[in-house]
Amino acid sequence: MPKMLINGILRDKPAQSDGRFHRLPSSFRGWISPDVGADFPATSGRYHLYMSKACPWCHGVDLVLSLKGLRQAIGITWMDPVMSEDGWIIDQTDFDETTGVPRDRYLYQVYQRAEPTHTGAITVPLLLDTHSDQIVSTDSADIMRMLNTAFTDATGPDLYPAEVAAEIDRLAEAIQAPIRNGVYRVGFATTQDAYDEAAHQLYLALDVVEAVLKTQRFLAGAIPTEVDLKLFPTLLRFDPVYVTHFRIDRKRIIDYPALSRYLTEFAQLPDVAETIDLQHIRAHYFLSHRHINPSGIIPIGPEPDFIIAVPTKGAA
Repeated sequence: MPKMLINGILRDKPAQSDGRFHRLPSSFRGWISPDVGADFPATSGRYHLYMSKACPWCHGVDLVLSLKGLRQAIGITWMDPVMSEDGWIIDQTDFDETTGVPRDRYLYQVYQRAEPTHTGAITVPLLLDTHSDQIVSTDSADIMRMLNTAFTDATGPDLYPAEVAAEIDRLAEAIQAPIRNGVYRVGFATTQDAYDEAAHQLYLALDVVEAVLKTQRFLAGAIPTEVDLKLFPTLLRFDPVYVTHFRIDRKRIIDYPALSRYLTEFAQLPDVAETIDLQHIRAHYFLSHRHINPSGIIPIGPEPDFIIAVPTKGAA
């Protein structure tokens, strides 16, 4: 059963009685700022991220780090691909001693140290201020937005340009509930009504996005922006994971011409391939969610060219 912290103690998460998946809100919503006197000043080397290569929310943050040239400014501790009954396990093989953060075994220990009486979900990404041991934020959208502007020595494109900011916000809202969260609402549904409702909304939203991408290269126009970094991780996982694991099998992304073109083209942009690890992604879903896949069998998966031979670190 999934776990959460209640008054700082690891407990079973209460069951959802309506059969629908409800994502708990982010508990920490601080902000890194270049402004003088900011609670969390934009200082290179001060902040640390706890991330999973499997998690689509983390993938969006990782894409910002990559595209903005911030990998040297912020340390990262990665999670093991397979979760335990106690939540995310910190990958000890990839642990970097030079970052200065403690070598914890589980992610919940980071929460307990920063906020001993914390009540809430144990989630990634987690952005930590290593100077104060405070958690800055656990909200992936906030972290993506602040990393785009907070560090003056960042390189790369502006991912939230003012001239299309309103359109980016509109599109982000349009894909958030039915697509990004929608795949989990389908996969974790425990009643037929909950499943049917979420699946119907998911495919309606995919049809809308397909229509948008038939007329332009990226979601908000001719160049990739923040909202593309939110959609791409979900599309990447759709055919090799969600179709089988979450029983989302009416249509695959490869069945949508515009979405397929978009997925392939985005995956081949500079600095994107280094953020993709399909072997890790597939291991996480098929081996962690034993309530869905009790035997822990990793399916054979789609053909390797399901996104036209996107460079990856492996495929299970």
